[in-house]
Amino acid sequence: MRPIAYHWLLAGLAAALLLALGLVLQQGPMTLNWQAALFEAGSVDATILWQVRLPRALLAVAVGATLGLAGAALQGLLRNPLAGPDLIGVTSCAAFGAVITLYFGLAGLAWFALPAGGMVGAALAVLLIWLLAGSRGGALILILAGIAISSMVSALTALALSLAPNPFAMSEIVYWLLGSLANRSGADLAISLPFMATGWVLLLSCGRYLDALTLGEESARTLGFPASAARWRLVIGVALSVGAAVSVSGNIGFIGLVVPHLMRPWVGHRPGRLLAASALAGALLLLLADLLVQWFPTTQELKLGVITALLGGPFFLHLVYSARSRAA
Repeated sequence: MRPIAYHWLLAGLAAALLLALGLVLQQGPMTLNWQAALFEAGSVDATILWQVRLPRALLAVAVGATLGLAGAALQGLLRNPLAGPDLIGVTSCAAFGAVITLYFGLAGLAWFALPAGGMVGAALAVLLIWLLAGSRGGALILILAGIAISSMVSALTALALSLAPNPFAMSEIVYWLLGSLANRSGADLAISLPFMATGWVLLLSCGRYLDALTLGEESARTLGFPASAARWRLVIGVALSVGAAVSVSGNIGFIGLVVPHLMRPWVGHRPGRLLAASALAGALLLLLADLLVQWFPTTQELKLGVITALLGGPFFLHLVYSARSRAA
């Protein structure tokens, strides 16, 4: 596929994102009176817009941007197109960190406990992947390391679920496993957004290093890039952003794997340019997935993680089939 001008690509994605945001704000069981919603403070329409629909839509944008950006950064760092926050266990570990804070009641003690648990879990996952697979590990080693980490975390999560002290704790744990943005408020956005934004800044600052890394670590070091500092920025950036995102949305898969693959041909396969494009595309994809969730005519709203898995699973199978065809 022929790459297009980078600024036109970003402008097109931003315009599509704004259009999707407008559609999401109109979606719901009640049709909004926009004049009342915008200019009559305290009205029912204003309450629905500012306290229900807008926080949920902005969280979908932030979480989607985080997962897309983190997926592109991990693929560039590990130089492996199969790397992604969910596939290699980062989102599972972040969700487990959040589950631990819920299980022991730490989430009710301090406002930062839940995002902190998610960030610690994500950081441990990235460090384990780095130790097990390294930057030179092939696709097989990466996938095996991710499967091992995800299996251990799934077992620990199942143990926490089976030993849940009460039905409320059990329902909260199930929520984090399935992933959803339902009933999210402005407080959730205010708690998680600073951590996600800090992670975005750290990841976007590594664009030139990721471009140089395509030539090899020695070449990147020769070009003057401090490899150790850049790697730590990437690890901390992924931990902060993914941990904070999962702490408010639960385990949402496949965004970090699918989006970089869709955007890579449009940016000329340059890892540095892929970062911003994947962030915008990830925000757009998750916002549309959340819109699809609200459109489904079901008595109980579907979980967002279910929709992304249904969309991402066939795409991953397509990647496997394409890889087999090239190898044949």
